[in-house]
Amino acid sequence: MNVTNPSGPTNPDSNGPTFDIDRLRVKPGRPVRLADHDTRATPGWDPKNKDGGKERLKQQNKITEELQELLWANGRERILVVLQAMDAGGKDGTIRHVFEGVNPTGVKVVSFKKPSEKELAHDYLWRIHKHVPGDGELVIFNRSHYEDVLVVRVENLVPPARWRKRYDHIIDFEQMLADEGTTIIKLLLHISKEEQRQRLQDRLDEPDKNWKFDPGDLVPRSKWDQYQEAFEELLSRTSTEDAPWYIIPADRKWYRNIAASEILIQTLQGLNMTYPAPAAGIEGIEIPE
Repeated sequence: MNVTNPSGPTNPDSNGPTFDIDRLRVKPGRPVRLADHDTRATPGWDPKNKDGGKERLKQQNKITEELQELLWANGRERILVVLQAMDAGGKDGTIRHVFEGVNPTGVKVVSFKKPSEKELAHDYLWRIHKHVPGDGELVIFNRSHYEDVLVVRVENLVPPARWRKRYDHIIDFEQMLADEGTTIIKLLLHISKEEQRQRLQDRLDEPDKNWKFDPGDLVPRSKWDQYQEAFEELLSRTSTEDAPWYIIPADRKWYRNIAASEILIQTLQGLNMTYPAPAAGIEGIEIPE
């Protein structure tokens, strides 16, 4: 059975063209200014059609499930999805909604918290490298090696002369992964400061969300502009042909999910995967009762 490129979703509001993920892609070598990217924009979708967007995501989930099963059966490709955002940016929600229904076999989510003492005793990529995907696997990084040019930079955890070298390290690391067969998708969930304020406040006001609130989240919020500058530099310097960044407007959660799903689906379709050939001699076999 050959299911290369299962038909991907199109935008019903425009009667035709597939959702253009290139408009969200950061072109290599181009400087990024996040203020130029509207966090409430819905490129490729009618902002008034929220209900249609939610329905479309259900269709996309079925396609993602089929493509992930094909990825696992094919056993030749490796997919790494990197998610970065400010606190309350929607990383967990994106994982929950975009990957709903996939077979947990072959899919892994890795959350990178504050490094342990053991991790700090090694180079900063040591804890990252052991979690990259193997053949047939799809791995999602909830935060990633980019914390070492974000938090480390803004919080002055290492001297500038040290973290500035890391952009080139990261480019080389990701290129090595790509050269060895890993397809890399990097998503920045771009929210506004006001949207973050509302989401953090919701965690305080709604009892069933209290567990999500960490007073420590207010520290990076107080340094919002510094973090935006750090994001701008990493986007400008580390979006490459083989490891592109996509900036997803993420104030509208439903659009965020559609866009992330489309990027994943179209990337997987582009691999032109096929199911492996069946074992020889199975024709005519009947399973006894």
